[in-house]
Amino acid sequence: MEETIPTSHIIEGRKTFFIAPDDSLLPEKYLEDFMARGYETYIINDDRYCPLRVKVDIIIQTFQDSILFFYIDSVIEGIDWPTYILELQSKFDKNILIGVLYSKRPTAEEKKRLERYYLFDVGIQCGCIGLEFQRTKNFGLIDKVMFANQACGRRQNVRAICDSSSKVVFEISNMQYTGRVLDVSLSHFSCAFEYSIDVPVGGRVQNILISINGLHFITDALVVMNRAYTNSTMYVFVFLSPDGKKGLESDIRAKVLQKTYQMISDKVKNLLWAKFDVARKALRGRVV
Repeated sequence: MEETIPTSHIIEGRKTFFIAPDDSLLPEKYLEDFMARGYETYIINDDRYCPLRVKVDIIIQTFQDSILFFYIDSVIEGIDWPTYILELQSKFDKNILIGVLYSKRPTAEEKKRLERYYLFDVGIQCGCIGLEFQRTKNFGLIDKVMFANQACGRRQNVRAICDSSSKVVFEISNMQYTGRVLDVSLSHFSCAFEYSIDVPVGGRVQNILISINGLHFITDALVVMNRAYTNSTMYVFVFLSPDGKKGLESDIRAKVLQKTYQMISDKVKNLLWAKFDVARKALRGRVV
């Protein structure tokens, strides 16, 4: 049975939502790449079960520290993008950050017209970005805007909460230590031990076997903090490569990125889809 993660953990941290994008210009693969940059990002598409307006309202209510990028070349029934985005900006003002995406226009005048309306007349804060037909350029374009608008919030790396089966095992002076991994990012992990381990803050531990939600790997790490934690002691480690530099080896890093992306995004998607389903049933007049 899957463990329940508190909603407070799921909604914490700044999130970026791309609303109705063209996947030929902004493919879903970019979301994992954005996480490697410290950005937690999601794609929200229109469907016939729950109107896009309702989905956006739910996102704003649920994730109050969020950035929304609207792809204004998508044709959505019942939505006129200039009017709709003006309504959102007027209603929520600085409570949310809004950006606009569109396919690159053929003339400079068209580009200036869009920018003049959305940036100055409407007053959106996250830019008006013309996406290139060579989509490889679009990652960099969006990345620059998200960096400028602090899309990572106060976090340097996105943290995934681990299930109770996640473990860490290592040996020091012929003594084996086993603890539970609590959370993991691309730079750090924290774990709880029933008893204190014989490693001071700043001490290096080699050949740590880590199991995170079914992913197994071996790495070195450096203790950077410890404190009391619910009848045990929690230790925070920073990953080290074999040459002593901070970070994971490239092949392991890719696997950890994929796993943390899956862990984090699945929780957020499940929360949103449940809320969308409640809204859909309410719109159809069903008792929920």
